[in-house]
Amino acid sequence: MGPRILITGATGFIGGRVAATAAAANEPAHVRLLARRPLDPPPGASVELAPGDLRDPDSLRRACEGVDVLIHCASAIGADEDTAHAVNDRGTRALVDAAVRAGVTRIVSLSTASVHGRGPFRAAAPGTLPLAPGSATSRTRAAGERYVLDAGGTVLRPHLVYGTGDRQLMPGVVRLLAALPGPLDGGSSLHSLIDVDSLARALFGAALSPRTEPGAFYVNHPEPVPAAELLAAGEALVAGRSGTRGPAVDLAEARVLLADVPFGLHHLAMLADDHWFEDDRPWRDWGCDPGPGFAATIAGHMPWYRGLLVPSS
Repeated sequence: MGPRILITGATGFIGGRVAATAAAANEPAHVRLLARRPLDPPPGASVELAPGDLRDPDSLRRACEGVDVLIHCASAIGADEDTAHAVNDRGTRALVDAAVRAGVTRIVSLSTASVHGRGPFRAAAPGTLPLAPGSATSRTRAAGERYVLDAGGTVLRPHLVYGTGDRQLMPGVVRLLAALPGPLDGGSSLHSLIDVDSLARALFGAALSPRTEPGAFYVNHPEPVPAAELLAAGEALVAGRSGTRGPAVDLAEARVLLADVPFGLHHLAMLADDHWFEDDRPWRDWGCDPGPGFAATIAGHMPWYRGLLVPSS
């Protein structure tokens, strides 16, 4: 039997994919899933469910007993500040403390490149950017990172994650575009993206590879994505919802049209600047394949996005 692996956030978008990856791995492993609510375990390896909550230290101590490897994917995203602190900050600290006391030999934690705040970031290399989080979610996730790093763990920082199950990135792009009379000309900015399956493989690879080092890693597809490609995928979904669209709108026009729409201005500011992080270590060292890139990969997820975002006729 291989390592005993505890995965948090197994009911979430990314944690659920990591759980499926671990359960289907060629190397037999015992997988324990920490979850606040019931879930159907993925088929494959021996899978055990451990009811628990990051706000309940006793449940974390029980979940960590007998575990070799912790993959921490649970977080509160977009929550109020009190909840974000309770889950992302204090909850991560309690989890890491429980893991260290239980003798866990490796901790791998999912974070976000937004701990660096707003760009522009152009081919940003590891260790070159200060922490400058701009939201409660990012501030508390940065605090959670510190506990993992202080314990000798490994932190993965993707920028934008897409794929089946995504209810943030592409839904946000579609909401932005639907608020405009026509397609958005987003300029020439470049953005780091990763599909959820490649990210799950990277998290699992980091958990098991003998070459994994402590510290923070950016984990995105090696090729940054032009804003035009991201917006074209969103526009295909908008067209399916609203039919005929007007002429293209540039960023300056969009700012005027969305002057009273805070979420729209937020998304425009993100799209206007480069957010490109460069780090080949996850793909070079952990035996993982980043996949073919956004243009090829997004096509396979479009049916799911259409089911979520395009009303049936």
